[in-house]
Amino acid sequence: MQLANLSSFSVPKSPHLFPRAAVKPPSHRLTLSPTTTTTTAATSLQADTLELLEWRSVCNQLSAFTSTSMGFSTAQSASIPFGRSRSDSQKLLDQTSAAAAAVEAVGSWPSDFSRIEDVSGIVNSAASGELLTIKELCAIRRTLVAARALSEKLKELASSEDCRERYLAILDLLQNCDFQLELEQKIGFCVDCNLSIILDRASDDLEIIRSERKRNMENLEALLKGVSSRIFQAGGIDTPLVTNRRSRMCVAVRASHRHLVSDGVVLDVSGSGATYFVEPKEVVELNNMEVRLSNAEKAEEIAILSLLTSEVAKSKGAMEYLLDRVLQVDLAFARAGHAVWMNAVCPSFTTKFSEDLDSDSSDYSTFVNIDGIQHPLLLESSLRSLLDIRMRNSSDGVSDSLDGGSDHPVPLDIKIGHGTRVVVISGPNTGGKTASMKTLGLASLMSKAGMFLPAKNNPKLPWFNLVLADIGDHQSLEQNLSTFSGHMSRIRNILEVASEESLVLIDEIGGGTDPSEGLALSTSILQYLKDRVNLAVVTTHYTDLSRLKEKDNRFENAAMEFSLETLRPTYQILWGSSGDSNALSIARTIGFDQTIIENAQKWREKLVPEQQLERKGLLYQSLKEERDRLEAQAKKAASLSAEVLELYREIQNEAEDLDKRETALMVKETILVEQEVKTAKSRMETVLQEFENKLRTANTDQFNALLRESESAISSILEAHSPWYGFSSRETDSNSYTPQIGEQVHLKGLRGKLATVVEATVDDETVLVQYGKIKVRVKKSDIQPIPGSKKKAATSSTSRWKQQLQQSREFQSKKGDSKGEEVSFGPVVQTSRNTVDLRGMRVEEASYNLEMAIAERESGSVIFVIHGMGTGAVKERALEMLRNHPRVANYEQESSMNYGCTIAYIN
Repeated sequence: MQLANLSSFSVPKSPHLFPRAAVKPPSHRLTLSPTTTTTTAATSLQADTLELLEWRSVCNQLSAFTSTSMGFSTAQSASIPFGRSRSDSQKLLDQTSAAAAAVEAVGSWPSDFSRIEDVSGIVNSAASGELLTIKELCAIRRTLVAARALSEKLKELASSEDCRERYLAILDLLQNCDFQLELEQKIGFCVDCNLSIILDRASDDLEIIRSERKRNMENLEALLKGVSSRIFQAGGIDTPLVTNRRSRMCVAVRASHRHLVSDGVVLDVSGSGATYFVEPKEVVELNNMEVRLSNAEKAEEIAILSLLTSEVAKSKGAMEYLLDRVLQVDLAFARAGHAVWMNAVCPSFTTKFSEDLDSDSSDYSTFVNIDGIQHPLLLESSLRSLLDIRMRNSSDGVSDSLDGGSDHPVPLDIKIGHGTRVVVISGPNTGGKTASMKTLGLASLMSKAGMFLPAKNNPKLPWFNLVLADIGDHQSLEQNLSTFSGHMSRIRNILEVASEESLVLIDEIGGGTDPSEGLALSTSILQYLKDRVNLAVVTTHYTDLSRLKEKDNRFENAAMEFSLETLRPTYQILWGSSGDSNALSIARTIGFDQTIIENAQKWREKLVPEQQLERKGLLYQSLKEERDRLEAQAKKAASLSAEVLELYREIQNEAEDLDKRETALMVKETILVEQEVKTAKSRMETVLQEFENKLRTANTDQFNALLRESESAISSILEAHSPWYGFSSRETDSNSYTPQIGEQVHLKGLRGKLATVVEATVDDETVLVQYGKIKVRVKKSDIQPIPGSKKKAATSSTSRWKQQLQQSREFQSKKGDSKGEEVSFGPVVQTSRNTVDLRGMRVEEASYNLEMAIAERESGSVIFVIHGMGTGAVKERALEMLRNHPRVANYEQESSMNYGCTIAYIN
């Protein structure tokens, strides 16, 4: 047996692949490490701390954003890696930032992750000598192809020089990986993963065996078909049947016609005994050959699988290294997705403060500076609630604009100055002391593991090699000796393993025993911690622990704020303050007897030397009042700013709306003018045509009458469509003209828009006018008065039109007032200039526009008021105005030919 194709198979090295010699076998798998401290006690305490801080729940959050089974199982088991040093943690943060940038650039997670499988078990099986199946080999090939495609996609994303630095942290993870291109191509050459079969080309022997087997099978089937046909023709079977029994080919025959193949071998009998399955004598040798060739084919396939298995076993180190790096890439993208989900920001690590620097130095800054951080587990429940509400509102068709809700976690500000080694947090029960301390612990672990923090701005905190915590439930009124002993035992272990780079968290230090002894022991423990750890944060109800700051500036106080008005905590930390339990205030509010309160206050003054507690309470109250005053001023300033901004936007929007309306009106007016011109031309052509037609049959006496009739008709048409009353043909002396208050004028700067005079004087060269809601002062030269009925024409053409109009009015006059005075009105011909359209307006707006239209009309003219029908409100208001207006001599309601329009005659 010789597998020529496989043994001589080689893969040329592609220029984009790294040399295999550069591959380094992985020194470790991704497991939870206690960083630089490797003692059993430190490992145990670190594991207990992770459980107390609910680190596994945070990792479960992260697992939802992983893309591979390896990443999911690693996150679910809380085995994601921590940085062994500050530089390692910074690399993890850089990887998260690079992954977030890649997702932002591409718009989605890399799809190649979904095809990567955890084949470490398959590789281990091959290394132990187990024969791999076709399915397992195909899983290895799919993983190699997907891993290589992922690397190429990241390289393509960082192909330009300006982007390479941005994604360098992710590219470095796959830099020295051997993607086993040769092994991938060997598997692909030998195996068809779609059909899960070994291909003929896998070896020369396999190809020969399968060719011989195919030829032998063809001969065997042809011979059996001939025998079966003879049996069928002899009536020995209903249908010719060739089948397989006991791995040998045979024919079916009735038991009554067994003699037709008397020399054959019976291989099987049907259940009823009516049919025999017989191997004819002439096919025995061919069946034997089929069995031999089938066994040879299986042996050859096993040999090919064995060789491929050995290739996989040889690549064990490189495969494990590749899987380890792919897992780190998956976790980096998962951390990026987790950061986007929580709207988190990247933290930075502060450098260690030099003890030689003075506190007043310019280099003095905060050691821990985190703004608005939220507990990630409390934030998760809030985000899920918001998502449920959004989905419910979406299904109900309700807007999905949501605020945080009452269950939204309160953001915390953590400010600890350089040089501080111990922070003592005091305050009432259920005030948030423990939650604040847990939040700081989780923030340290998350930043150490390369995760972003759900905070604002740029969070800064030190890198801690160990985070050690003693946190228990101290809300019970009874704390027995065993509880105290358990806490003291744990604190002793913490003191033994803590180093200068450790973070120590202790909840309710010294509780559960005699107050005086608990206070003394707590003081001694804190004095010990200030010289041996990077930072220690403790919570307590012992007020005397807050006085340690007065003697040593390495201590710092903090208090949880409590509202005496609502008797509820605000969950805000007041740095530099010491808090009270507020027991007497709470007792007084809920109705305790005043005598009991007064006696308790006396005992309190005796227990607190020099009434320090009272002075601190007054100082705290005054600081709180000052803070409330400043907050009120800030809110008032913000409100005024919002009002000014809203007014600015309103004016801006109104100005934009006026520009749009002006453009629309100009377009509409242009269209109407063009229509009027066409109408006038058409009507004049009709008059001329009628004149020519009548002229052919008219005599001399009829000619003059016919001529006067045509001239009168043309004069009426010209009168109806001529702008004789416009102010463009007139000129006004702006120097001598003084408008009156309430008078309407045209604004030249707004293309003749109408405005009302609000203020005007003879001596002043400017007037104050109002246009809509806007009042503005303009020059007298920038306004044009509306022409009155007594204005004289300025040009001979205007006089000519008026003369023609007077001739037209002789035929279309109406009666005026009751004194018998005759008033002549213009031609009752509707144009855009004598039409006011009130449709679509509100009643107030329609009244204003109708009043302006009546005021603009000349005496003796007509106006067409289009009010439509609608609800009838605009129509009723229009008719009421026309009925009561002093300038309206008469009006005619709409007719069947002009429905929804009223014609008014103006005095």
